[in-house]
Amino acid sequence: MGLMRFVITPPERIAAETAQQAYLSGIDRVSWQVQATLDGNELAVRRAVSDSGNLHIPWDVDGHGRLTLSTGSLIERAQPYHLPLELARGTLSRLRSQIGDWQSIGLSVPEKVGKRIHQAMGYLGRAAVTQANLAVCAEMAEKALSIALDAADLLVASYIDQAIAVRRRAGGKLPCLLAGDLGVSLLDDYTARQFLLSFNAAVVPISWREIEASEGSRYWTVSDKQIQWGKKHGLTICGGPLLLCDSRGLPDWVYLWEDDFDSLQSCASEFITAAVTRYRGQVDLWQCAGRLNSADILSLSEEERLRLAAHCVELTRSLDPDTPAVICFDQPWAEYMSHRELDFPPLHFADALIRAGLEMSGLMLEINLGYYPGGTLPRTPLEFSRQLDYWGMLGLPLYVSLTVPSADHDDPLAQRTVKLAAGTASAKTQQAWVARYVPLILSKPYVRGVLWNQLRDSEPHDFPHGGLFDLRRHPKPALRALASIRQAHLR
Repeated sequence: MGLMRFVITPPERIAAETAQQAYLSGIDRVSWQVQATLDGNELAVRRAVSDSGNLHIPWDVDGHGRLTLSTGSLIERAQPYHLPLELARGTLSRLRSQIGDWQSIGLSVPEKVGKRIHQAMGYLGRAAVTQANLAVCAEMAEKALSIALDAADLLVASYIDQAIAVRRRAGGKLPCLLAGDLGVSLLDDYTARQFLLSFNAAVVPISWREIEASEGSRYWTVSDKQIQWGKKHGLTICGGPLLLCDSRGLPDWVYLWEDDFDSLQSCASEFITAAVTRYRGQVDLWQCAGRLNSADILSLSEEERLRLAAHCVELTRSLDPDTPAVICFDQPWAEYMSHRELDFPPLHFADALIRAGLEMSGLMLEINLGYYPGGTLPRTPLEFSRQLDYWGMLGLPLYVSLTVPSADHDDPLAQRTVKLAAGTASAKTQQAWVARYVPLILSKPYVRGVLWNQLRDSEPHDFPHGGLFDLRRHPKPALRALASIRQAHLR
């Protein structure tokens, strides 16, 4: 069994729960199944292999909050690594590498970015030569980290401005969707007016669980009215996911077929056929399936999940060949693989479907930020950009589906049992995340749309406090941020 050890200074710098979120990945960015344990001031990460790899772990950084940072690629050795030093080293290495990549395509790097990198490198050098004194080494490394992230934020902000300007010069405002999920009930008049100010598209869930709660008896009234409302107001309609592969997306009666894949696929086919036939010509983008890459239900093997995804696309395209169809992948960094033995990380899952020759019009990434388990760990803007580019290499248009929390206390209507780190979420942090990251997503030339997963906290929903309207149905500041982005950049 492979083992990597890291010294943490001071020992209380991370909690045992944070250690459980740590994982190791290789050069292909695929995480290994690991067992992470915290003993005093030492973090031990065990796995079945001994290859070199990068440690990823949530880390609180002065001025930046909690972000998942990564070391450089490290070999296994008897002597433990000093974690703050290695996080600073890895952060600076990726920053300098990204500058080189962006300069090669014509990015003009602000002078102040270089100055901060020079300053951070000075602190990193002092940390490296003072490792005998762990306290001093940690202090220098933390300063290097904070300044490096300052530089990275400046770099990404400059990239956004320049990339959006290039896209705007090519065709005016961006031809991207900004969509909100309408949920499982109709909007009241006030919420509807606010929605129309903020979005140019609407997601109509077309939920199998809600529509066919009893086998063979389908209730379409809410979906019918949602589509009619959206069309009346000139919104682009995104329908689905037709097959949301988790316990909140499938009808309870489907579990009767848990050990009979052919019957399960047949039931799914009947619903998809009914939905696509009913709404053909009214839906502008089909989400065929979602969360199949991470599904841990119905005893489905990875091969069966691939077959089910392929069947969803093929069936939808055969019924409605003129409407684009996409597959949605959640947790695109694949943190869940650190606790499950799987062969297909999400990007490889997508690549297998593309190589099968399916007529997919694009891929969708579902990012539910900061929730654990079942969500995506918080990332720096630079790492977020790198991950989008990584998926962009598959050569298909991307859509990004988001949930970002506005609070970290209990949510009475949240249906998922997940955790949020205390002190990491508020209405202001949700708004700030939208203002910083959504323009970054839209700056990518292969991105076709951004979708917000949850609209209202006042109806049952997946993730705590992820809506844009609170329990009292008041709009949150993040909604205003989305409206401003739409007005500034989108058609």
